[in-house]
Amino acid sequence: MTENRQEDIAGAAGNPPGSQESQTLQTCSRPRSIPQNTTQSAPPPEVSAASSTESNSILPPLTRRTFLGWIGAGSAVGAVGIAPVEAFAAEPAQAAPPVADAGVLTRLTVNGAMHEARVDVRTTLLDYLREDLQLTGTKKGCDHGQCGACTVHVNGRRVNSCLSLVAMHDGDSVTTIEGLGTPDNLHPMQAAFVEHDGLQCGYCTAGQIMSAVALLKEPCGRANADVKEAMSGNICRCGAYSNIVAAIQQVRKV
Repeated sequence: MTENRQEDIAGAAGNPPGSQESQTLQTCSRPRSIPQNTTQSAPPPEVSAASSTESNSILPPLTRRTFLGWIGAGSAVGAVGIAPVEAFAAEPAQAAPPVADAGVLTRLTVNGAMHEARVDVRTTLLDYLREDLQLTGTKKGCDHGQCGACTVHVNGRRVNSCLSLVAMHDGDSVTTIEGLGTPDNLHPMQAAFVEHDGLQCGYCTAGQIMSAVALLKEPCGRANADVKEAMSGNICRCGAYSNIVAAIQQVRKV
C-alpha cells in the first residue's frame, strides 16, 4: 500500500516510477526512525517504595520509650563532652585543722571518792557518771528531766542528773544508788522497797529510792497524799505507786 502511494506521488509529480527523481522522492517520504534512549530509566514507584521500606527496617520503631532513650543518651554524651577532665579527678583530702581542747578540769566527790577529770563542757552529770565512771545504776530514761530515773543526790539534795552539767558541780559531793547501800548492808529504804515489792521492771527503782531517801529530810506531810505529791517527779510505768508509798511510809515511821 505504501509503494502504491509512493508511485502515485511520483506520477503526480510527472516523474516515472523508476527515475532518479522518483527514488529521491521515495527517500524523503520515508518516516524517520526515533533513536533509542541508551540511559536506564528510573525504577517504577513500586521499586522505590520497597527499597525505602527495607532501609527503614534497620531502625527500631519510634515509640515513647525509644524516643526517651535517644534523648537520655544524647544528654549523657553531651554532659561527658562538656565536663572538664578535672571534674573526674579525685580532690586531695585536706587535713582538718587542729581543734583546741575545749575540756574543763572538774573535781568532785562521787560516793565518797574524789574524781578529777577534764571533760567537755557539754557533758551532763548523768553521762559522766554512766560513761566515765561506769556507775550505771543511775538510769537514762526520758533525758528531759520528766521521769526521774536519773535522780542522784548533790550535796544531800535530789537533782535530775540529765539536766545538770558536770562542770557545774566542781567541788560538790555526789551520791548515786551504788553509794547508798550494798547488797550485804542495804539502806533502810532499799530494804523497805524489797519488803513491800515497790518495783516491777526495776528501771525506775534507783531514781525512786534516791528521791524517797531525800524526801526523809524534806518538809512533807504525814498523809499518803503528801508522799505522792512529793514523789510526783518520779514516774513508774509499771504502776507500783501504792507499794512505793507503803515502803516510804514504813521508813518515815521508824
